[in-house]
Amino acid sequence: MAMKTPISTDPFFSVFEKYNHAIFPVQIILFLLSLLAFIAIGSKIKQKDKFVAGILGIIWIWTGIVYHWVFFSHINILALGYGVVFILQGLFLVWEGVILYNLKFVFRMTVQALLGYFFILYGLIFYPVVGYLIEPNLSGTMSIGLPGPTIILTFGFLLLCDKKFSKYLLIIPSLWAVIGISAIIKLGFYQDTMMLIAAIIADVMILRSKRPPDEKSELQLEKT
Repeated sequence: MAMKTPISTDPFFSVFEKYNHAIFPVQIILFLLSLLAFIAIGSKIKQKDKFVAGILGIIWIWTGIVYHWVFFSHINILALGYGVVFILQGLFLVWEGVILYNLKFVFRMTVQALLGYFFILYGLIFYPVVGYLIEPNLSGTMSIGLPGPTIILTFGFLLLCDKKFSKYLLIIPSLWAVIGISAIIKLGFYQDTMMLIAAIIADVMILRSKRPPDEKSELQLEKT
């Protein structure tokens, strides 16, 4: 059952406008950092895995502190709790990927990886574009650093991990994807539909994997 959203459309969009105006150009920096993390996966950069995990962790912590606590909490008291959850997820990503070095990201051509690339690009590019087409207001555009695109992007990166990792990293993004159903229904954030799709696909593929995903589901492009 989706969580009820105790706010109307206008105040909700006004939060995005205030957020975008106040933090500019940080949203561009977060976009570029996310893009660099994506590019780094296919490179031979030393410590690239820690870099990718660190960027993801920073984005989640940013979303929790800046978006939820500083802005969203003014119209929804539940945002204080949401912020804690996002900060925890960011710390989990830093702990697993930077400190324990348990997250290894690999560029490959598998069905799972291609879906990961798609979700990353959707979170980075398609999400804000679709949002703008639905509500043509540039100052209210939602991008990386806000919950929806950040979660979709995260599922994309987790699909690129080449080894088993702690599955608790899937819990918070998956729960938020379910909570997001209310935004789709009540506020018309149809781009958030991909959040739930990404959660289902990532959870099923990752939880069913019994060996590194780069050893299975190979996409035989030469046969197509």
